[in-house]
Amino acid sequence: MQFKRLAIVAAIAASTSLSAHAATEIQWWHSMSAALGDWVNDLANQYNASQTNYKIVPTYKGNYDESMTAAIAAFRSGNAPDILQVFEVGTATMMASKGAIVPVTKVMNDGGFKFNADEYIPAVAGYYTAPNGQMMSYPLNSSTTIFYYNKDAFKKAGLDENKPPKTWPEVFAAAEKIKASGHRCAMTTSWMSWTQLESFSLWHNTLFATKNNGFDGTDAKLVVNTPLHVKHFENLAKASKDGSFVYKGRGNAADAAFASGECAMITGSSGLYARVVKEGKFAFGQSQLPYYADVKGAPQNTAIGGASLWVMAGKNADHYKGAADFFNFLNNTKIQAASHQRTGYLPVTTAAYKLTEASGFYDKNPGTDTAVTQMIRKTTEKSRGIRLGNFVQIRTIIDEETEQIWTGKKTPQQALDAAVTRGNDQLARFARTNK
Repeated sequence: MQFKRLAIVAAIAASTSLSAHAATEIQWWHSMSAALGDWVNDLANQYNASQTNYKIVPTYKGNYDESMTAAIAAFRSGNAPDILQVFEVGTATMMASKGAIVPVTKVMNDGGFKFNADEYIPAVAGYYTAPNGQMMSYPLNSSTTIFYYNKDAFKKAGLDENKPPKTWPEVFAAAEKIKASGHRCAMTTSWMSWTQLESFSLWHNTLFATKNNGFDGTDAKLVVNTPLHVKHFENLAKASKDGSFVYKGRGNAADAAFASGECAMITGSSGLYARVVKEGKFAFGQSQLPYYADVKGAPQNTAIGGASLWVMAGKNADHYKGAADFFNFLNNTKIQAASHQRTGYLPVTTAAYKLTEASGFYDKNPGTDTAVTQMIRKTTEKSRGIRLGNFVQIRTIIDEETEQIWTGKKTPQQALDAAVTRGNDQLARFARTNK
């Protein structure tokens, strides 16, 4: 009886001890689905298994637009997560959200960790760094726009599967041949604004917006209705009319059409790689974004995409320490390199790139270094990135207006003129509220 009583007391004591040292839960809202969702969950599980003080709880909150909307509502009601993944177009809005976020540099320093922005690829660090030199968010999954193609479809159309088209005229010519060979969708694109206007502009060393694409002030204006932009959309419109270019919807809706083999070519995120590897049942290649060879200064470098992790304000010290500890885990060079190789996202640190290169990964998987080589080029004032307020709304406007082209309701000039007018209204509104 005495033994039994002692056992009960011991069990209660153990239970009390465990609850006293229960891991602090760190809520992480994200927008990674399919193969990328698996990656995020694996990162969390790996971190949780590495220590006992904190538990990262990843929660999928819909696509980037949806998760940002949900986070704003949650913050206003006092229920924001500890860590929020925000896509790059939300960067200026988050930076301007005084009182809503804590800069990642401060979080790391307060947590007792060394955090050096110089370790990151300059294009990545520069994008997420405020004028005072603080990195505002942690660059989890930086991507850029690249070109994917189905080698099997190329071979069937009589094209050299080892020589992807480098210029836009070559892409359109290949699309015609692929369509003629019986492929129902020769070419598509994801993220219309990002791939066909934002990266397109930087790649051609051409402004997307004044004030050096918003970096030099909030009073920027869109300039995506130049002769170069209009010419490109006229070419896309012609390809749409003859059926060689097929619009598959907003955001990354087109990704599924390429991964399934329905569409033979796509301009999309380097982060699409993980999905194509997992789902694709065909040989595929990756290449640099196409360009117009007659444009002076092209090709330059493409626009950063993907997302970063923001630490929300209003949390207690233990939660900030947990966020810092998790970011320190993600900062490990081996973790960084493994994530890059698995997903197609950029190796955001120079060390992770060098480790991947030394491992022979790029030699074994030709084309996987495309995103890196596009982003490590020396940037110009016109090509270092795009940082605009109300950018989420501007992208929606561009989607709405360019969709009028594919239905034949507007000419490319009319659609881009309207996008500029409506987009500038959004920029003016942001400038008024963030003086």
